[in-house]
Amino acid sequence: MSSTALNRGMTPQSIISLPGVYRPQADTRLLAYALAQEELSPSTELLEIGTGTGALALSAAARGARVTAVDVSWRAVATARLNALHRRLPLRVLHGDFATRTRGRRFDMLLTNPPYVPSPEPGLPSRGPQRAWDAGTDGRRVIDRICADAPALLRPGGILLMVHSGLCGAQETVGRLEREGLTAQVTARASVPWGPVLRSRRAWLQGRGLAEEGAELEELVIIRAQHL
Repeated sequence: MSSTALNRGMTPQSIISLPGVYRPQADTRLLAYALAQEELSPSTELLEIGTGTGALALSAAARGARVTAVDVSWRAVATARLNALHRRLPLRVLHGDFATRTRGRRFDMLLTNPPYVPSPEPGLPSRGPQRAWDAGTDGRRVIDRICADAPALLRPGGILLMVHSGLCGAQETVGRLEREGLTAQVTARASVPWGPVLRSRRAWLQGRGLAEEGAELEELVIIRAQHL
């Protein structure tokens, strides 16, 4: 797995990123690798939830898919639109809540790198770059919504690809998706060094039993689910 999976030279270094917008990192690359294993065509309608810079959405667009991207951050929306213009690729970028902005529509594929980092704050942040990673005390505030809404957003046979941290229960997500009527499994794994956010929360994570003493690596996984 490498950054070349971002497709057609769209490496993290070549992506425009406005201040405060999450840049492609290891989780983005793992999701890009998973996306590269899927068949896309001009008939594929794809929704990316939480697009950030738009790197993954544009990778799909470069392969011919019809892509809609949504993000709660205006800066992310502006960044994704700039990258689409820079790449001369068609991309519809929407601002706001993913379920609200796509109500009544169904897609062949959902792609998401949601906020998943456990935070001492129980709610979701309303502003700032931490919106890209903080997800409540269990890290599941956004993940659980996606699990609940995925069946209504996917066409029969449609696929969900989600990158997920081992800190917030990948098997719980698999179980939730299956209870919603999808088949689901972990299809890829990677271990990456803790970044500055996790290191700053080491004592808190250990106190909650979410990390062992001396832990330095975070396990990332890809969950692939399909609508029956």
